[in-house]
Amino acid sequence: MSDGLWANIHAKRKRIKAGSGETMRTPGSKGAPTDAAIARSQKTSKKKKKTPVSVAAYKKMPMMGMLEKRGMA
Repeated sequence: MSDGLWANIHAKRKRIKAGSGETMRTPGSKGAPTDAAIARSQKTSKKKKKTPVSVAAYKKMPMMGMLEKRGMA
């Protein structure tokens, strides 16, 4: 599976900045991403924040239970 639209846009910008001679397509031209496609890719490209794990849930994790039994945690 490919990296996605937003990753491709950033990669092309990087190549252009390095002097590849490429140009970005103008909005509305054939093959250019639509506004909806860009908005969708920007929404899904954001990193999700990790939620903190509660102590009770942490102790229920199989690895932690094993480590606690062996006196390693």
